[in-house]
Amino acid sequence: MTKYSIIVDLEATCCDVDSFPRAEMEVIEIGAVAVDAGSGVMLGEFQSFVRPVRHGVLTSFCRELTSIAQDQVDSADRFPTVNSQLSDWLRSFPDHDFCSWGFYDLRQLEQDCEFHSVESAFQCGHRNVKIEFSEAMGTRKKFGVGTALRRLGLEFDGTPHRGIDDARNIARIYPCLLKG
Repeated sequence: MTKYSIIVDLEATCCDVDSFPRAEMEVIEIGAVAVDAGSGVMLGEFQSFVRPVRHGVLTSFCRELTSIAQDQVDSADRFPTVNSQLSDWLRSFPDHDFCSWGFYDLRQLEQDCEFHSVESAFQCGHRNVKIEFSEAMGTRKKFGVGTALRRLGLEFDGTPHRGIDDARNIARIYPCLLKG
């Protein structure tokens, strides 16, 4: 077992009217929370907005869904710089794994790394904690983060579809994965 788990949630450019293809979505926020892999205790966090280059103007759908404002991404660094900052932060947590709620975050990170020709900040295995949660609950049913929290008697803390808030809430779910 690794020593740390890094729980990651990404937000990306998006639209509701197919104004650009899914393959052109770009990360606009990286939220990450480091937890002790054995206890689930939160040890640190990383958050950064990212300035998109393909579709620099956020759609109204994206702004409403994520609550991320245009000026927040306009003043942010581009993906290669933020990816490097994330890599620097990860050095504080050697021997870690990359955890996310589903496979979306892994695929989006891979897509942005490929587009920008950079190596991912994560050079480790990926854990789908959405599946692990279902297994811990003894069901094949897949839950959203909010439903998983309620199942544990917890309320969502923060703003849904904000990377850092989603990552913090997933970190609150993480300890139940250790009870197996």
